[in-house]
Amino acid sequence: MEGLAGFLIAAFALTGSPGPNTLSLVAVGSAYGRKRGLRYMLGLNLGMVLVIAITGSGISGLLFAVPFVAPIVISIAALYFVYLAFKIATAPPLKEAESNTKDPKWFEGVIISLFNPKAYAAMAALFSSAMLLSTNLWIEGLFKAGILVLVIVVVNIAWLLLGAALTPYFRNERSSRIINIGFAILLLVSVASTLIF
Repeated sequence: MEGLAGFLIAAFALTGSPGPNTLSLVAVGSAYGRKRGLRYMLGLNLGMVLVIAITGSGISGLLFAVPFVAPIVISIAALYFVYLAFKIATAPPLKEAESNTKDPKWFEGVIISLFNPKAYAAMAALFSSAMLLSTNLWIEGLFKAGILVLVIVVVNIAWLLLGAALTPYFRNERSSRIINIGFAILLLVSVASTLIF
């Protein structure tokens, strides 16, 4: 139980701390509201299930061992995050967005998760942590993966609700623009800090 408690604390700390996924989710929740951000959150969750599978199976380690793969993947990820930050920064006020723009797509959430360097680093750290079960590695991996999926769902719901709580500020054009630009900058800073450190 001690190992499980430590794993849960680490899982909540690593997946719940501000990063590309969480900041994009709070930005979507605040700019579009809870209901309209739900599909995007489900996409983030699905993308994280894929990240867990890729990391837990060791595929990511094999992939990044191939020369030139890491810089290409990092460059594509950086370009996508710049695009997302631009989209967030230029999002219209909520009242206008409700009628003029389409809801964030679920597959955009999947893409964010798959190109999020923090997600891979966090999952690698959690999978390489102490054994929780005294059984074979497959059962251990599936047990950790199941716990991580539950933690990620809880964390993402909390971030979406936090963003949705900010929606009143998004009905005013000036405050909407300031908050959107702030979220876009925070998103880029979180990505940059993950890549640097």
